[in-house]
Amino acid sequence: MREILGRRRRHRPRRKASPARLDAALTCATAWQWPVLPGVGLATTGVRGERGRDCACPDPECAVPGAHPFDPGLLAATTDARMVRWWWTNRPAAPVVLATGGRAPCALSLPAVAGARALAALDVMGLRLGPVVATPTRWSLLVAPYTLERLGELLHAKDWVPSSLRFHGEGGYLVLPPSEIGTGQVRWERAPAAGDRAPWLPDVESVLDALVEASNSAPDGGSRLAY
Repeated sequence: MREILGRRRRHRPRRKASPARLDAALTCATAWQWPVLPGVGLATTGVRGERGRDCACPDPECAVPGAHPFDPGLLAATTDARMVRWWWTNRPAAPVVLATGGRAPCALSLPAVAGARALAALDVMGLRLGPVVATPTRWSLLVAPYTLERLGELLHAKDWVPSSLRFHGEGGYLVLPPSEIGTGQVRWERAPAAGDRAPWLPDVESVLDALVEASNSAPDGGSRLAY
């Protein structure tokens, strides 16, 4: 009997974390000291447990399917390797969510088409950029941490900013590669440089100034970054 039980224990299937997502989460948390947590992810459908495009949260009309924290909540974000391993071992398909602000990066995001135009314009200006996260619908430029007070001062000093621009600062979050969300795959448009140190990040003021300038330079007087 002991031999049979022993064989059953040895052959019991074990849940394995997705190596790519676990590795990404561990790199963020331990090498870069960026606090992360698993996102809610996508609901499974069909007998094979395939993933659809609906959010796994209880809201049937979720506006950002799969791309937000739920359980655990955002305040659980951590840099502890043991917690990260436990999360992604139990939820191997979970997106990697960065809690922005504090000592972690913040971000400015634009619709995908506007984001591609923005990167091209900023390259022409010679502005040094940090990592850029891309989804099928939005592109996010990572910047050095800023406070809400500083952001307010910067925006107050502008006559106008593109209405499509969103800010991910203190108390916010951003889904990182190689996650999959309702709109599709999350990838690096500009990947962090290889190495053990945290990626270099530009100051938010320089990126915001350049984005406003790029938008105002539209030949028809409109905004290049509106869509």
